[in-house]
Amino acid sequence: MMKKQLVLNFLVFAEKVEQGILQADLLKEASELGFSKVEIRREYFQDIAKEIPEIKKVAKELQLELFYSVPDEVFVVGKLNPRLLTYLDEAEDMGVQHIKWNIGDFNGELPVAELHQLTARGIEINIENDQTNVSGTIVAIKTFMEAIRRKQIDIGYVYDLGNWRFVGEDELNAAEALKEYVHYIHVKDVAYAKNQPQVAELDQGVINWRKVLAILPQDVPVAIEYPTSSATEILAAKKRLEEE
Repeated sequence: MMKKQLVLNFLVFAEKVEQGILQADLLKEASELGFSKVEIRREYFQDIAKEIPEIKKVAKELQLELFYSVPDEVFVVGKLNPRLLTYLDEAEDMGVQHIKWNIGDFNGELPVAELHQLTARGIEINIENDQTNVSGTIVAIKTFMEAIRRKQIDIGYVYDLGNWRFVGEDELNAAEALKEYVHYIHVKDVAYAKNQPQVAELDQGVINWRKVLAILPQDVPVAIEYPTSSATEILAAKKRLEEE
């Protein structure tokens, strides 16, 4: 896998964020680890108004491509989430090129004009399979992506490798069923404790992630997305992915 495809999702820095380190300060560390693409997480902001311009400034200095993970839904009670415009404003102000949401409770009705307005902002929009039965199953993702495609709405899909186990589905089946929609991939492994899935470091769980990646598109960004405790773990994951 080419180095330029790799993204560092700031979930890897969960411990540092808990210690009070700002995401703008973590950009330099990501760059020093050899990443040119990083994924900012909205839930990690301490003072979003102050941090956004600093992230934009540092990312520009370091020539980093920015992704933006927002833990909110496109549909709330079957209606388009009014907060989506705010998130796009934030992304624009930060210099973000890619934003990610969850589907939410899509009921089959697409507000086509409003969705076209969102995609016209010039920021790539993707949805992800989350860890809920509402919008994290193969059927939920496929139903939404088929509807989007029929209406020619430019929204892509983030295949999250580890989340399938949390909704009782198989990641290989999901890869086969959804590969045509994939614009971006999140990688993690999954181990089990007392029969419950737990996010794990690559090669420390039960997922044959190499087999899954072989099914999925080979030319899309791939993010390391799980908590780590050291730069050594991040570099080990980076090396594994680069060798594929």
